[in-house]
Amino acid sequence: MKNKAKKKGKLKQKLTDKYRLVVLNEDTFEERFSLKLSRLNVFVLGGVLSFLLILVTTFIITFTPIKEFIPGYSSTALKIKATKLAFQTDSLKRKLDVMHDYTKALQPILTGQIEPEIIDSIAIEANKTIIIDSLLNATREDSIFREKIESQDRFPIQNNATTNVKIVFFAPLTGTISENFDAKSKHLAVDIVAKSGTPVKATADGTVIFSGWNTETGYVIILKHAHDYISVYKHNGTLLKEQGDYVKSGEVIASVGSTGELTTGPHLHFELWSGGYAVNPTNLIDFK
Repeated sequence: MKNKAKKKGKLKQKLTDKYRLVVLNEDTFEERFSLKLSRLNVFVLGGVLSFLLILVTTFIITFTPIKEFIPGYSSTALKIKATKLAFQTDSLKRKLDVMHDYTKALQPILTGQIEPEIIDSIAIEANKTIIIDSLLNATREDSIFREKIESQDRFPIQNNATTNVKIVFFAPLTGTISENFDAKSKHLAVDIVAKSGTPVKATADGTVIFSGWNTETGYVIILKHAHDYISVYKHNGTLLKEQGDYVKSGEVIASVGSTGELTTGPHLHFELWSGGYAVNPTNLIDFK
């Protein structure tokens, strides 16, 4: 016991014994600086300095760009750019899938290959090239001439003569038109403002040839009518009919919404096509 007590006492004495550190002028032996230290002081001071050094190094590596030069760390800007590119790639893939389904459903209708009665039995070959841009991008002169001829055929002003109208269209929605049909600006539709949730009705009897989501125009539903007419309803809030359904004129097919990237608020974007040409809906429908 005494030996242990002596050893502890010697250890404590070694740690607490004071030593004097003196800095002298080598030539004159004049004392320049002196400091009293003990082994315990040296250990404590060394530990504190080591902790501070580790703390400062960690802070520099974590919060400064210097970490980019350390193997295993990547640039923050590069990570952000890679994340944005990943999101854009995913968005483009979804757009391509939607456009593929959209064109796949429209192509046989616009080219007159099928009639509305046999839409349910359509089976398009997987490797068939689908091109409809040439059908949809009608020139302004073509659209005006087509509307003029069709208007003459549908509404002849003759006394005591029977009408030649083959199909009657009704307004899919009653409301204020915020933007009219304008072929110059390629706005081949009318925008009708209404409250969200307002029922959208079929403009005439027809068959649903597309009912789904489009990134730019949101929920879209397209109907094929008799005599090669097609009506398109975009930016819907909800869709109530599916592809292949047959609907009657005035039947509710969707509700007003504000879906898609190109929307500016709750409204219905309504298009009317005839034989691959855009028709001004206000020439055939009273929206008031």
